[in-house]
Amino acid sequence: MSDWERASTARVLPPARPRKLAKVPFVELADGRVQGVVSSGSDIGRVYVSSVAASTYEFSCSTNNNRPCGGARGMFCNHILALINESTLQYGAERVARYLRVEVAEPTAQAISQTMSATRPSQGDSTAAASVFSQFLRHLAYLEFEPSTAPVPELQWFPPTRAVV
Repeated sequence: MSDWERASTARVLPPARPRKLAKVPFVELADGRVQGVVSSGSDIGRVYVSSVAASTYEFSCSTNNNRPCGGARGMFCNHILALINESTLQYGAERVARYLRVEVAEPTAQAISQTMSATRPSQGDSTAAASVFSQFLRHLAYLEFEPSTAPVPELQWFPPTRAVV
């Protein structure tokens, strides 16, 4: 087992390519899904919580107050396509394709989306939307902190990796 696997801290990987956060401010590969928050194109106060499951490609898209997306009627909506595109910028197309278990010759966001769409995936429930949106809000809260080397109270349960001098 490598040193980083034994450590209590998580490695932070730099984005595969720089991306703009205005359209998709939050994207992650977690819980067997590509999931995240996508800004509405028509209302600045509305965001959509979108996700695509690995293997089955079951998808879900709803607003932050759990109203269904009008564009996700039996196929991927623009929010999900934007999520897949931004996930390939953040993590790299190869990693996203591997995570979703999509077999494509040349991994690109478009190839991944088309391959998944060709399977006619079903629309799933939006029960995970609440936890994804909650996690996004938790990440936003860190932006309000002043830069500091002091411990963050909610992360106190992590054991220290080295002594602080």
